[in-house]
Amino acid sequence: MGLSNSQYNAIMRVYNQRQFQNKREQDARRQALYRELPELERLSDAITASMAQAGRCRLKGDTAKEKMLKEEAALLREQKARSMRRAGYPEDYLEMHYQCPSCRDTGYADGKKCHCFRHMEIEILYDQSNIREILQRENFDTLSMEYYDRETIHEKLGMTVYAYMSTVIEDCKAFVEQFSEEKGSILFTGNTGCGKTFLSNCIARELIRRYFSVVYLTATDMFDILSKSRFGDRDDEEARDKASYILECDLLIIDDLGTELINTFTASQLFYCVNERLNRKKGTIISTNLAISRLQDDFTERVTSRIMSRYRVIPLVGADLRMAEAAG
Repeated sequence: MGLSNSQYNAIMRVYNQRQFQNKREQDARRQALYRELPELERLSDAITASMAQAGRCRLKGDTAKEKMLKEEAALLREQKARSMRRAGYPEDYLEMHYQCPSCRDTGYADGKKCHCFRHMEIEILYDQSNIREILQRENFDTLSMEYYDRETIHEKLGMTVYAYMSTVIEDCKAFVEQFSEEKGSILFTGNTGCGKTFLSNCIARELIRRYFSVVYLTATDMFDILSKSRFGDRDDEEARDKASYILECDLLIIDDLGTELINTFTASQLFYCVNERLNRKKGTIISTNLAISRLQDDFTERVTSRIMSRYRVIPLVGADLRMAEAAG
C-alpha cells in the first residue's frame, strides 16, 4: 500500500525544509568565508563570468573561444581551491552539504525512493499499524519457549507442545522471508492465551522493518471502520482512508475474530475483505478462538471455504501463556 497523499506530502515537506536549510547554511558559510578571505569572492566572480561568457560563445558557435574560457575557469577553480587549503578549509566547504548525500535531500535516488525516504515512511507505517509499543515487547527476539511442555506427548499432535510450537515459529519466520514474493495468508486458531496475537505481532514487526505496510485491527474495530465507511457521512475522508487501508495494506491482521457482534453485515464484510485482498494478492492474518465448525456456522460456509482453501491454517495449542507468565 502506498502512502496517502497527505502522508506523502508531509514527507516531501520535510525534504523541502531540508533543502531550504541547506541553502541557508551554505550562504552563511560563503558570507563568513568571503569576509575572512576576500580574494575568494573575487575568484568566484571571475569563474562565474568566464562560464557565462563560455555559454554565450557556445550559442554563437564559437567553440574555440568557449574552450579557452572553460580552461580559464578551471585554472581559477584550482587557484581558489589552493587558497582554501592554505587557510585550512576543505575544498567542498562552499558546496551544498546534504543530510543524505545519496539523494541530495530530494527523497529520490536513481528514480527510486531513497533509503532516507524509506526510514521516514516506516515511521508512518508503524503509527498506522496501531501497534508500535506492542511490537517493542512482542517480537521474535523476545519470544520465549520456557512455558511450553517439553515432556508430555500431545495426544493429537503426536509430539510435545514444545516441538510443535517450535515448528510453528519456524513456519512464521518462513512466512516473513517469503512475503516479498508471495504475500500469503494465515489463520491462527486456538484457545485464549496460546500465542495467536503474539505470533501475529512477531510477523508484523519483521514485515514493517522491511518496509511493508501492516495494519493491525481487532475484528470489532475493523467492522466498525467498514460500517462507518459504508453508512456514515459521505464527506468523512478519514473513514474512507481507513477503509481503503484495510483493502490495500500489504498485511492486514484481524485479531480476535468472533468476539464481535456477528450478523449478516459482518459476515458479508468479512467475505468481501477476504476475497478482495486475495484478488489483490495481499496478505492477511486472522486469529480466532473459534473452532472451524463454529467459524462456518457464524460466518457461513462461503466465507469459511474461501479462507480454508487459500489460507495456511495453523492451530496453536498449549496452556494459557498469559496465566503461566503471571504465575511465574
